This record gives sequence, C-alpha cells and structure tokens, in this order.
Amino acid sequence: MTCPIEDKLSALGLALPPSAPSRALFLPGKITGNLLFLSGQICEWEGVPKYFGPVGKGFDIAIGQEAAQMCALNLLFSIKAVAGSLSRVKEVVRLGGFVAADPEYPDGPMIVNGASQLFIDLYGEAGRHARTAVNVASLPANAMVEVEAVVELG
Repeated sequence: MTCPIEDKLSALGLALPPSAPSRALFLPGKITGNLLFLSGQICEWEGVPKYFGPVGKGFDIAIGQEAAQMCALNLLFSIKAVAGSLSRVKEVVRLGGFVAADPEYPDGPMIVNGASQLFIDLYGEAGRHARTAVNVASLPANAMVEVEAVVELG
C-alpha cells in the first residue's frame, strides 16, 4: 500500500531524497507527546549543497523558492525517518525559515514560501502553519536557505 502523501509528491513531479545526512551532532527530529520537532534542513541533496547564498538585489525569487522546497523535501525525509510515515502528520504547526541574504534584501519571506507551499500542496489545510522567515548573514555550507519545522502527529 502506498502512502497518499508520497503519491501527491509524485504527482507534483517530486520525490524524497534517498538520504538527508546530519552535518553535526543533532537528531533529525525528536518526538515529545504528539509533536515532532524537526531540525533545520538546508538546500542540499544527499548531503551536497545545491543553492548558495547570500542573495541580493535582483535575485530571482523562483530560484530561492526551489531552494526552500528542497529544504522541505529534506524535512519530509526526516518526518518519514523519525515518525515512520508521512501519513502520520496530522498538521504542520510551524515552520522557521532562514535565508542567507545581503542586509538590504527584502524578499526572504517570499523565498521561504517555496517550503510553505509544498506543505500546503501535500497536506491541504492541515499544511497551513505559523511561520517565521528571517534573513541571516550565513548558513551552514554557505547554503542559501534553511528550514525547520514542528508537526503534530496523529
């Protein structure tokens, strides 16, 4: 039997990465009660960074949204690894997004929309979440975007 969320992912032309290795001494996620707290994931594929910061004036937001979507795919990998199935997600509670950007860059939150949109596309109303999106000076491996999440499990 296939997972309906993975079916939706496939219908969007996307797939989970084969792995999402940690870069330091932390768990990919930790369950307490019915909440799964997910560690931040950068825009890398199988441990190889694919999008780099900082972004600045004139940057194509669509490219940044692809980077944020990649972070979300890594988060989904972590959900499956820790909770056992993407179908266990009752709702996405919160995302925190970080964009490596020049101090005057105004569109960091628009970039993080790439991650938010994927969760909404996959989980519908249950994918809508509270969110913080901030610009930062730098991220691990000079990544452009990092996203963390809290999800409620059913």
